[in-house]
Amino acid sequence: MTLTVLHNARMFDGVSEDILENATVVIEGNSIRAIGEDITGDARRIDCGGRFLMPGLIDAHYHANTPSYDFFGTDRMHPALLAAHASKLLTGALDRGYTTVRDAGGGDVGLAQALAAGLIDGPRFFYPGKALTQTGGHGDMRKRGEHDLCNCGAYAGVIARAVDGPDEMRKAVREELRHGATQIKVFLSGGVSTDLAPLDMPHFTDAEILVAVEEAARRKRYVMAHCHTDEGASRCVDLGIRSIEHGSLIGAATAAKIAAAGVFVVPTLSAGELIGANASALGLPLSAAEKIMAVNRRTLEAVETCARAGVKLGLGCDLHGDQFLQTQGRELMLRGQVQRPVDVLRSATSINADIVQMTGKLGVIAPGALADLIVVDGDPMTDLSVFEHSARTVRLVIKDGRIARDRMH
Repeated sequence: MTLTVLHNARMFDGVSEDILENATVVIEGNSIRAIGEDITGDARRIDCGGRFLMPGLIDAHYHANTPSYDFFGTDRMHPALLAAHASKLLTGALDRGYTTVRDAGGGDVGLAQALAAGLIDGPRFFYPGKALTQTGGHGDMRKRGEHDLCNCGAYAGVIARAVDGPDEMRKAVREELRHGATQIKVFLSGGVSTDLAPLDMPHFTDAEILVAVEEAARRKRYVMAHCHTDEGASRCVDLGIRSIEHGSLIGAATAAKIAAAGVFVVPTLSAGELIGANASALGLPLSAAEKIMAVNRRTLEAVETCARAGVKLGLGCDLHGDQFLQTQGRELMLRGQVQRPVDVLRSATSINADIVQMTGKLGVIAPGALADLIVVDGDPMTDLSVFEHSARTVRLVIKDGRIARDRMH
């Protein structure tokens, strides 16, 4: 088996604040064999030219099956066209140095199979299938007052489907797990991109959520929850939710509670910034613009509060469509407004690996870890803006030991 040797690099291992100068990493097959040891004999050698070497980026809140912010239109898109859009979005993520993404609703077994078969040249893919919302909740993408064509009251769209009551919840979770879902997504509060549910409206009963948590745990999986509000985040901890998505309004007392429980929070600053600036152009209702402006004023404060309390913060962009995902890496720069660069890099690597249940295998450069690595221009330890145009600044992408993108020359 031919070895690959990366040398002459400044290396961040995904955890330590200390950068290893003139680092050498030896890759054997799809894993890292050694660090700091050179070898002789048959090997492919890559001179990093003193550039920054780090674990591949992980986006813990990605949407592969939503090609635009027209969620109503996406629900009515032909499946073959939707799959073509998803292929482009996933390929683009790998272009930008994201060797792993965790889908947050809509990503399904078909995309996972296409990636595994090499039909899509994209990142590792963790997926929930359809997210689960209550009827009339944030994930219900029907328009207000829309006629129920089936006269059955049911809803199943691209991103989510509606379930009501513990029995429906149990069956839906079991069905997604049957399809291989790596996590389950539920909605616990209203959101900013739809107008059926107020932002502060609690979703689901405790009994419904507890069923989801119970069924996921049976398969050694977990539940991630869309939740903006402080009250909802506190409820997530009480009900056994493992990953709180957005957490835009979390206050100090709840942050301390989250930290003590070891629950993750995945802020999504890029989405708030984008919607706040472009709600009308995106075709979103006026209510969405009003809600997002109110939320944006407090989101950075919530991130800072969580960081100060010791909450384990992941990182995700929550952007939709190829046009906006071009700035996927801007999420790191936005987080750098309230966190040290090294802490942001940990969020995008080793902490996100913890979230996707791949601790020690992804998000780190260590012997025995999977060989997902990127080489970056500039110094992210002092300037996170290098990721804003990462399709240019990420020079080398190695995924599973294979050179996926080579822009070294």
